[in-house]
Amino acid sequence: MRYLRRILGLIYNILNAAFYKSLHHKAIIYYSVRVGGKKYLSIGKNTVVQRHGWLWALKYDDADPILEIGSNCAIGDFSHIVAIRSVRIDDDVLIANNVYISDNLHEYADIAMPVKNQPLIFKGAVKIGSGAWIGENACIIGASVGKNSVVGANAVVTSDIPDYCIAVGSPARVIKRFDATSKTWVKV
Repeated sequence: MRYLRRILGLIYNILNAAFYKSLHHKAIIYYSVRVGGKKYLSIGKNTVVQRHGWLWALKYDDADPILEIGSNCAIGDFSHIVAIRSVRIDDDVLIANNVYISDNLHEYADIAMPVKNQPLIFKGAVKIGSGAWIGENACIIGASVGKNSVVGANAVVTSDIPDYCIAVGSPARVIKRFDATSKTWVKV
């Protein structure tokens, strides 16, 4: 079954590579993944986007969106990544199932209008540093996560997480940092 998925992934890449900004021939995007705005989307070597996810680079205004996923990344089932300006995921990032990553939100200023019909608001560029691990059901909205940092399950990240940190909660807050001098994790 694993080889069948790999073969189907290669066939998908061959047939669709011309529509992407960049799609490495060794990347695997499961056939059930919804992909929008392919011409703004780059996916690196050996990256796997698992079942029923959603990758969407939406041209919302005059700015061309950027949705870049580096090499050797694993993106879990049912994860959604949406960019109207900039979402960048560096190499070797592990993203669990049901994760939501976005650089935008719906406005909710007009109480007479359904939220889904209100305009999108750019919240901030998102960058997930190399080696980071994003736990199950986490949401990252308009914020960045540093290199080799961990975002715990169910966390909601709305402000930047530095390199070599562990962040949990809603809103997410750093609970540990790696101390390079003592080579240990220190509680914050």
